[in-house]
Amino acid sequence: MDWMIMPLERYADFSGRSQRMEYWMFTLFYLIVIVVLLGFAIFFGSPAGEEHTLAENYFLVVLGLFVVGTIIPSIAVTVRRLHDQDKSGWFYLMSFIPYIGGLILFVFMCLEGTVGSNRYGPDPKGGSGYIFA
Repeated sequence: MDWMIMPLERYADFSGRSQRMEYWMFTLFYLIVIVVLLGFAIFFGSPAGEEHTLAENYFLVVLGLFVVGTIIPSIAVTVRRLHDQDKSGWFYLMSFIPYIGGLILFVFMCLEGTVGSNRYGPDPKGGSGYIFA
């Protein structure tokens, strides 16, 4: 659970590095919250063709506030993940390239970070950068 909440604790921290575990656990947390809130909105919603219920509107407003409130931590953890691979945070802008930008960023999020320190800070896994055979 700590891995899921860590990006929220580092809300607007765009410096340093983040492990894959931190990124993917935050992504999982984000998706679980969205699915649960949408599930409640659907469950408490009205049948098709009728007006929206108060409960449905409430859950949709909460969902909207959650999405807006987590935009900055989501971007920050992605930038720190790019830093872990010794890439600039500006690579995040590739996600705006239609069709392939999101796929390229997805691949970057799956790749392992550089071992040892890089220009963005020490290895978040604690590696020294030396490989002993």
